[in-house]
Amino acid sequence: MKSPKPSSHITSEILSKLPSPCWVLEEHLLEYNLQILSAIKEATGVKILLALKGYALWHSFPLVREYLDGCCASGLCEARLAAEEFGKEVHTYSPAFKEEEIDEIARLSHHLVFNSPAQLQRFGAAAKAANPALSLGLRVNPEYSEAPVELYNPCGAYSRLGTLAGDLDEASVDQIEGLHFHALCEQDASALEGVLGVFEEKFGRWLPQLKWVNFGGGHHITRSDYDREKLIALLKDFRRRHPHLELYLEPGEAVGWETGPLVATVLDIVHNGIDIAILDTSAEAHMPDTIIMPYRAQVRGAGKAGEKSYTYRLGGNTCLAGDIMGDYSFDRPLKIGDRILFEDQMHYTMVKATTFNGIPLPSIATLHRDGSLSIDRRFGYNDFKSRLG
Repeated sequence: MKSPKPSSHITSEILSKLPSPCWVLEEHLLEYNLQILSAIKEATGVKILLALKGYALWHSFPLVREYLDGCCASGLCEARLAAEEFGKEVHTYSPAFKEEEIDEIARLSHHLVFNSPAQLQRFGAAAKAANPALSLGLRVNPEYSEAPVELYNPCGAYSRLGTLAGDLDEASVDQIEGLHFHALCEQDASALEGVLGVFEEKFGRWLPQLKWVNFGGGHHITRSDYDREKLIALLKDFRRRHPHLELYLEPGEAVGWETGPLVATVLDIVHNGIDIAILDTSAEAHMPDTIIMPYRAQVRGAGKAGEKSYTYRLGGNTCLAGDIMGDYSFDRPLKIGDRILFEDQMHYTMVKATTFNGIPLPSIATLHRDGSLSIDRRFGYNDFKSRLG
């Protein structure tokens, strides 16, 4: 599990065949991540689900389902996608379910996780009537997290996500078979260790009468410096203490981590105190987390401002003044028509991208393990128009 990650197979010849902008999945990099996750499963006996909220490129599901046990969904649309295109376990959680959707969600799902005892009381019986084999659960809030960004902290003050220990009672636990918690964000096993200690302290009394526990997502398992041996030890230790429980992890980002870039093209170069390259993509529309989190996307072959000979500010092609990817330096001057590759843009990009300003969504391509290239989807005017009426 410590083998170095393979390099990108995108060559200048491949680039010449791509539309722009374009997300490019490199299948061999996806399989590398899946093999790491599979090794965790093999070593610990846990089940691992794909979190569709982070990675939902369903054209790649035939490969993903060779390694993972199913999907976790955030509502009806994701549950349908999981059932139709993945075809294994479907675990559905939402902060609040709608009455008109609960029957269909129940029929599509294997696990249905409620956010509060009130939602469980309102919909639990109806969900079981729609699908008697359905396993019900509750999301709990351990009120402990080491999440590095408060915006992404599900256990922060006044969080709406999950039931507090003081609000969980025997009547609710009698109706469920499992507990779910989510407290991590792009973190290592040491953060999970802290959360597990608090979780068992606050909710351990209920575990003997349950069948499963879901440790949620945010586990950055496929990151090169992630302590996978520590994760294995934590999972094995938890299983020793609670051998009757089935355990689940549900990473999304870890599945799509570093599996392909967003390819863009320089449309124009202007100067206003600094050189500015305007691209045919958009941070606001196509890479929203670079603004929301925020974080600086890596550009292939580029350095920080001033590090290399020629520095440019890379900007998007929308009217938003702040539609800026950042300042990058290059070994040679950029020119109109040059391709720019933003690394690691397969997770939390496609699922969040918009057509703001009428900017078309990037095309989607796959560089297959056998070296062949497929253009899986191109987007145009009808995709923009159909969203609005």
